[in-house]
Amino acid sequence: MYNIMEEEEYEFEAADLPDDPCFCPQAEFNNKPDSLFFNDGVRRIDFVLVYEDEDKKEFEKRHTFLRRKRRREYFEASLMKMGMELEATRSVIDEKLMFVKIHMPWDVLCTYAEVLHIKLPIEPNDLSSRPSPWRFFSCITKHFYPSEDLITKETEFFTAPFEKNRLEYFYVKDRDQFFTQSMRSRMAYYILSRAPYEIRGKIKKFGITKLLDGGVYKAAYPLHDSRFNVRSKEEGCPSERLLLYEEWAHPKSFYKMQPLDLIRKYYGEKIGIYFAWLGFYTAMLAFAAIVGLGCFIYGFKTQDTSTWSKEVCHPEIGGAIVMCPQCDKDCTYWRLNSTCETSKKLCIFDNFGTLVFAVFMSIWVTLFLEFWKRYQAELEYEWDTVEFLEQEEQPRPEYEAKCIHERINPITRVKEKVPFTACGRCIRVSLGMGTVLFWLLLILASVVAIIVYRLAVFFSFSKKLRAQDLKELEPFKEYVTPQMATSVTASIISFVVIMILNILYERVAIWITDFELPRTKTEYENSLTLKMFLFQFVNYYSSCFYIAFAKGKVVGYPGQPVYLLGKYRNEECDPGGCLIELTTQLTVIMGGKAIWNNIQEVLMPWVKNLIFRYCTRVGSEKVIPRWEQDYQLQPIGKLGLFYEYLEMVIQFGFVTLFVASFPLAPVLALVNNLFEIRVDAWKITTQFRRIVPEKAQDIGAWQPILQGVAILAVATNAMIIAFTSDMIPRLVYYWSFSVYPYGDYSENTMEGYINSTLSIFNIEDFSNTSKPEKTPYWFNNITTCRYRDFRYPPGHPKEYEYSIYYWHVIAAKLAFIIVVEHIVYLTKFILSYIIPDVPDAVKEQIKREKYLTQVILHETNLKLVTKHLKPVTDKFLDSTNMNLSKEGLDLDF
Repeated sequence: MYNIMEEEEYEFEAADLPDDPCFCPQAEFNNKPDSLFFNDGVRRIDFVLVYEDEDKKEFEKRHTFLRRKRRREYFEASLMKMGMELEATRSVIDEKLMFVKIHMPWDVLCTYAEVLHIKLPIEPNDLSSRPSPWRFFSCITKHFYPSEDLITKETEFFTAPFEKNRLEYFYVKDRDQFFTQSMRSRMAYYILSRAPYEIRGKIKKFGITKLLDGGVYKAAYPLHDSRFNVRSKEEGCPSERLLLYEEWAHPKSFYKMQPLDLIRKYYGEKIGIYFAWLGFYTAMLAFAAIVGLGCFIYGFKTQDTSTWSKEVCHPEIGGAIVMCPQCDKDCTYWRLNSTCETSKKLCIFDNFGTLVFAVFMSIWVTLFLEFWKRYQAELEYEWDTVEFLEQEEQPRPEYEAKCIHERINPITRVKEKVPFTACGRCIRVSLGMGTVLFWLLLILASVVAIIVYRLAVFFSFSKKLRAQDLKELEPFKEYVTPQMATSVTASIISFVVIMILNILYERVAIWITDFELPRTKTEYENSLTLKMFLFQFVNYYSSCFYIAFAKGKVVGYPGQPVYLLGKYRNEECDPGGCLIELTTQLTVIMGGKAIWNNIQEVLMPWVKNLIFRYCTRVGSEKVIPRWEQDYQLQPIGKLGLFYEYLEMVIQFGFVTLFVASFPLAPVLALVNNLFEIRVDAWKITTQFRRIVPEKAQDIGAWQPILQGVAILAVATNAMIIAFTSDMIPRLVYYWSFSVYPYGDYSENTMEGYINSTLSIFNIEDFSNTSKPEKTPYWFNNITTCRYRDFRYPPGHPKEYEYSIYYWHVIAAKLAFIIVVEHIVYLTKFILSYIIPDVPDAVKEQIKREKYLTQVILHETNLKLVTKHLKPVTDKFLDSTNMNLSKEGLDLDF
């Protein structure tokens, strides 16, 4: 029979509990639902831990829960030994749940404020702020800002890193308010992350994260200061959560600017910088959306008057052109005017306005990144994060727990512990890179599978829609083409595959990053960010890159088609090109992604909270305390804002990389982001527990990723215009045949363009494997068919070889790419150079703050030295005066 005590002795034989452990005292709830204090009403609650009392429940594996209890007791004793005060209260709803409330006394706060180099006020800011250029419109703009009666503007201070022994030089007006609640929660979490819960030999286990993962605690979180829709009845409670809900998260405030200072104060700098970036990105999108909408309207207005769409739809031009089959045997001949509606839709997106818009977006993305750097620099100063990375970056608890090897620090030349040797690190990184590469290849394999699907389904649709005996489909042929049906279904399937692979790879990426064991949280997030973005980039954009740059490019001609995998004939573009299919793909993925994300972000947390409240409902006579109300909310994931950033950066890629094919992308992104800001605000304010505040200087690894996407966007848009759209062939035709036909000037028209882009094929040259089995009822005495290419006609000495016109078009495309890229890159470089990253006003304030800090610290040191030296100096002078007086001299000058 299994001996539980033997298991306990083995598990904890090396445990070394702190001396005289005083385990967590318990207290009954005082029936104050809005209270943020211990039962004494004096000590503020800085953090809450939740666990399930094993004594109140019978367990099948009781030894596991005895181990958990011992670890919890050790952990709580360690917290109290580190100076924290604890108080436990049993749940009102479920008697098995215990809530451990944590308070940090003043001395502990001062100690860890110095450890974390928290910057605190030393003197009010005496620099006059520059007047806003919009001050003359304040009577209008004030309605778009949060109410100043509710959210008052706080006094600006110069700040300095806190030092405990120089407390008198800091602006301490009220000790209870000196450290904000977000600072207190951050310091509490820092201690929780480093408090030990078990020691076995030389191995020391610590950190609340491991205890949460092991089920020792069910939750750990700081408290919201009130209910989101009811003002707190507690005296002195600011109810900042209520203010955020009313002026930021409520749908009625959708038109207002965000209260960024209050967001930063309540949730910390990391949350604040995300919403600042999202708001700035959305505001900049407004300019792109206006231009993109204008481009779309121009294309919509000119679709019926466009020469090439009129020629396709004309019964005597497009109706007289017989097109060759686009697949073997099952496909048959078809008339060009059957794609009339598709050609009209194509003209909406493929026009000269698109070229202007693509160049505009290349400039826009540069201005967006440069102006964001300036705005970010202002926030860095205002939020005291200018020197954050140099001062405050601490090792992760998971990293410290596995430091068992020693090495000589190359900088300090002092021995330090590291988790693995250089060889071990190389092995871990190599395994991680190999796993990432495997998953990227898996994505490419899925893209190939979808391409095969497209080919197979295209043949099936073609057989049904082009069949001679299905005359009932004749009225719909103008609207339902094989290309369109294939494109829509393939886009939907591609989106489903993308979502499934995202779910799988997310866990793989987290596992790889945990295995690599980065030293700091910033390194961890940067490593995970790079892996996830690389995966998402290939996952979301690979199908778009295929349609834009691969589909229809290597198809041969009807007599000698090119086959994929030796079986499927390569997919051809519509006679108008593949641009409309790329637009369809982007619409499905962007729209589907936005809908799916909103379901995940809004509906899922709301439903989970609703179910939890239903399952734990109590009678109306029971009063539920603040900490238990927060426990009923959803926990924030370990990665926090990672998925929010990832969602927006992927959207940024769609807006910039393929905007030449879809000018409405900025409009859709703008509408989505206007909802996204309020949805995210509503979500974290009403549906989630309060996030542990974190410091952040900038948006981290996302900044270089955005810059890389911006550089790539110039090349992709130039190549889309050159190789995917018909822009360059039209321009070549316009300047070659329309402007100066036969060497004489004539009216500028595009007549005859469609005929010039279609080559001729003799149907007698079909091979037995590709010759259509059936012909349409109208196919009589026709000896040739047309196909999209620039080749010599049958009977020519170089029949079916590329014509000279083909090489003219290729040369024009390459020249266009080179010229546009150089012009845009030069413009981007000039803009980056002339727009400084840090505004002059911010530079002045930073210098002023450094000067004041140095003066204060210098005066402090001088006073301390003078204070210690004064008794010695006085004694020395008295002694000297006495000796000189004996000699008849006087020192009094």
